[in-house]
Amino acid sequence: MAVRACGLIIYRRLQSAPSSKITDGIEYLLLQTSYGTHHWTPPKGHVDPGEDDLQTAFRETQEEAGLQASQLTLIEGYKKELHYPVRGKPKTVIYWLAEMKDCNTEIKLSEEHQAFQWLKLEDACKFAEYEDMQATLKEVHQFLCSKE
Repeated sequence: MAVRACGLIIYRRLQSAPSSKITDGIEYLLLQTSYGTHHWTPPKGHVDPGEDDLQTAFRETQEEAGLQASQLTLIEGYKKELHYPVRGKPKTVIYWLAEMKDCNTEIKLSEEHQAFQWLKLEDACKFAEYEDMQATLKEVHQFLCSKE
């Protein structure tokens, strides 16, 4: 049976961004794990029994980044499913897209993570070492650009 995890790709819009290109002012939240290779990832985690996928995404975001569902706006029309092996077992991760309502909201990490960064697309792709995560971030950015 494949391991299943769900999470949110969270972004914020900086007010100081020049109005000519609103998407220049977008930053993505990545968390650095405090275990393993200390990789960078959006908040995500395993689905608990009795939970639906979206509930898991919000619960994990609250646990890992200290963000309540009420502090985020879920963006309609974006959902991404990634499939990759972890220690020889198949894993499925489902991401939704969410915007911070207040770009100055404090991030409160759990012990699962040792650092966080708000990053523009190019830097977020450098931090997210995995190609499928880089491709997902670029896809999210295109999606946001197309909505402007």
